Amino acid sequence: MNRIVGIALVVASAVGFGTLAIFGRYAYADGMDALTIGFLRFALAAIPALALLWLRRERFPRGPVLLRLIAMGALSYIAGSFAYLAALKYASAGLVALLLYLYPVIVALLAVLLLHEPLTRVKGLALGLALAGTALAVGPMSGQALGVLLGITCGVVYAFYIVLGGDVMKQVSPVQSIAVIFTTAAVGNGVLMLLSGPRLPVTTTGWGAIIGLVVITTLLPVVAFLSGLKRIGPTNAAMLSTLEPVVTVLLASWWLRETLMPVTLLGGGLILIAVLLVTHGEFRRRPRAETGDFAEPVGPVAEPVPVASTEP
Repeated sequence: MNRIVGIALVVASAVGFGTLAIFGRYAYADGMDALTIGFLRFALAAIPALALLWLRRERFPRGPVLLRLIAMGALSYIAGSFAYLAALKYASAGLVALLLYLYPVIVALLAVLLLHEPLTRVKGLALGLALAGTALAVGPMSGQALGVLLGITCGVVYAFYIVLGGDVMKQVSPVQSIAVIFTTAAVGNGVLMLLSGPRLPVTTTGWGAIIGLVVITTLLPVVAFLSGLKRIGPTNAAMLSTLEPVVTVLLASWWLRETLMPVTLLGGGLILIAVLLVTHGEFRRRPRAETGDFAEPVGPVAEPVPVASTEP
């Protein structure tokens, strides 16, 4: 029963993270821009995170650890989140979600280029599948070129975020990391929003979209993922997390009436297969003891995943 509960929690977290593009579209329809959306999302999410930090009597990180967490927040939840939300203006939600999921494969490539890890057959096959999948996914979408570029950029930014956070996440608790990263994202997006001019929600629907982004897309999925992670372990949690772009594609089709061409869906399928290959291959290669360390990136953008994995 404990395992079933764990699976249900991780699946629920993937569903929650998968709604980001849907709520983002409603926020855009209400006249908001990416910076305003980012500020409201992370400012409102930071409040309960900081309150939980205080209730647990955990200290705010200091020194080099704090600086690296701030850098992670700026990289992923200012730059990465902006790229993701901006991509939604120029490309379909389903396509953007599929392109974001290139990041585990990009992490594997960065590990080869920057960390001098060997290029195994599994990684080589995954990279080939990811490239082929990307070519198929974006081929029919020439009219969405800027959205495609921003979607791929988001995946690249998120990959660097994981490489940066691999060590620092071992030195802090999930609550400490979330509190600093959310606060950094709120402050950074807030400053940029003020410079460009805030575009706050003007209708009940707009505020509803923001509440959905905070609760359904950010806070609840993080709690569900971490709770499920303890019950089923990192390998199974990482595998189940690949449901996220599938959820986005299905919701975009049903709720937003978006359609993706069959060749795009085929490309997306190849990308997900590449992600599963890389994730599974990494967990088989690493000793079991290493897979106990986790990073807690919280979604773009996405969800917390094991450091031993090549997924963020």
